[in-house]
Amino acid sequence: MSETQPDQHAGEPDLAVTEADAAAACRPADSTNGARAPEPVDYEDRWRRALADLDNARKRHARDLVRDRAQERARVAAAFLPVLDTIDLALQHAGANPDAIVAGVHAVRDQALAILAGLGYPRQDDTGVPFDPTRHEVIGVVGPEDAGLPSGSVADVVRPGYGEPDRQLRPASVTVTRSTES
Repeated sequence: MSETQPDQHAGEPDLAVTEADAAAACRPADSTNGARAPEPVDYEDRWRRALADLDNARKRHARDLVRDRAQERARVAAAFLPVLDTIDLALQHAGANPDAIVAGVHAVRDQALAILAGLGYPRQDDTGVPFDPTRHEVIGVVGPEDAGLPSGSVADVVRPGYGEPDRQLRPASVTVTRSTES
């Protein structure tokens, strides 16, 4: 059976300091025995260098943000160029046929909707769906018998919304059917 000290836990190193160790640590370094005294550490110089590195990192991050924002603006602007091309084409043929103008306006609208959907903001204009406060803004209430829909449903979309529930440009402005309980 091995002898262990009751206050020492298994697996822990013995951290006991002897009196000789403490005396040696307090003694100044002796240059006569060949041991070199430790070089003084220039903490102020290290601190200044660390501050300069931090400042440079902040400046680099700010430049990266400006560059990324400019790239995103350019990407969105480039996505709308086909819309402008279609408008120009419709204006060139404006005198020919009024139906062609209407068809051109529909084409522009469809292109704009496709661009918004491609950017992650699809059109939200469904009727008959349950009212969702994260997607809809109520601007009117109708009776369920008037709309022929269950209570709490979207009866009409006055202004469509764009986006998903967690990320929207704007909610849809809707009229909803009134609850029969009130």
